[in-house]
Amino acid sequence: MKESDFLFEKVHSGMVAIAGPPNAGKSTLMNQLLGQKISIVTSKPQTTRNRIAGVLNGDDYQVVLLDTPGLHRARQPLNEEMVRIAMESLKDVDAVLYMIDVALPLPPKQEAAKSKEMLEQMDGVQAPILLILNKVDLLEKEKLLPVIKRYSDLYPFHAVLPLSALTGEATDTVLLELLQILPLGPRYFPEDIPTDASERFLTAEIIREKVFMQTGQEIPYSCAVTIESFKDDSLTKKTTIHASIVLERASQKGIVIGKGGSKLKSIGIAARKDIEKLIGQKVVLKLWVKVRKNWSKDERFLRELGF
Repeated sequence: MKESDFLFEKVHSGMVAIAGPPNAGKSTLMNQLLGQKISIVTSKPQTTRNRIAGVLNGDDYQVVLLDTPGLHRARQPLNEEMVRIAMESLKDVDAVLYMIDVALPLPPKQEAAKSKEMLEQMDGVQAPILLILNKVDLLEKEKLLPVIKRYSDLYPFHAVLPLSALTGEATDTVLLELLQILPLGPRYFPEDIPTDASERFLTAEIIREKVFMQTGQEIPYSCAVTIESFKDDSLTKKTTIHASIVLERASQKGIVIGKGGSKLKSIGIAARKDIEKLIGQKVVLKLWVKVRKNWSKDERFLRELGF
C-alpha cells in the first residue's frame, strides 16, 4: 500500500478513551495492548498528566487508544487540568474503557460514595462504556463473580471484562469487544506511527518516570520536566538532550540531586537507556535541577507544559 493510500482503506477504526480513577492500571493496559511502552508507568497514583494516544494496528482495524489522567476530586490547578483533560477525552470517542482496580476493595462505608462518583463521571458519555475490572490476578477467584455482578447492576455497561493489564491475562477480550463496536472507516494514522506524541514529549515523560520511581513522598508530585534542547548529530549518530527537572521548593533540590550528585546520576542513567530505545540511537543526556516556586499553581507554566 502506498503511504498516501492509508486514508482510503476501510477498516474497523475509532477513538477509544481509557479512563478511571488514579492507579487503576490505565497506562499499563495501553502498553500491553500496543505491545510496546508508550505511556510511563509507576506504582504511584496520578503518574499520567496528559492525554497520550497509542495506535493499535491490525490487518482490518486501527484502534486509537487515549490514555488519560486519573479521575479524582481535584483541588489544585494542576490536578484540575488533569481531570479536565480526562473528562474532555470522554467526548467524541467511539468507546470508553473505564478501569477499576478490583484488588483494593473499598470499605462498605465508601462503596456508595465511590459508586456515585463513578456514575457522575460517566454521566453524559454517549459512547458505549466497557468496564475493565483490572488486577484480577491479585483477587481470590471466588470473589470475582460477586464483584462482576455488583458492577453489572450499577450501570448498563456494554461489557464487563475482568483481566490483568500487568500479566496480559484476558486482555485479548478488550480488542474483540472493541471490534464489535468500532465502525468501518479510514485509518487515522499510517501503520508505522505508534503514537501522536513527539519524541521531545516522550523524552520528558521518561525522565519524569525515573524521578517518580527513584524519589519518595512529595517529590514526584512537585516535579515537572522541560526539554531545553534536542539535537541530532548525523556524523556521530548521537542525540544530545538537555533537560531540566523543575521542582517547587529549594529544599527539594538536595533530594533529587543526592549526595555528590548520585541520585541525579542514577535518574539520568535509567532515563538515557529508555530514551535510546525510543529513538533508536545513542543519547547524551544532560540533566539540571531547577526551582520554580509553586509551579503547579502557575497557569502560565502549566500552559508551557501543555495543559
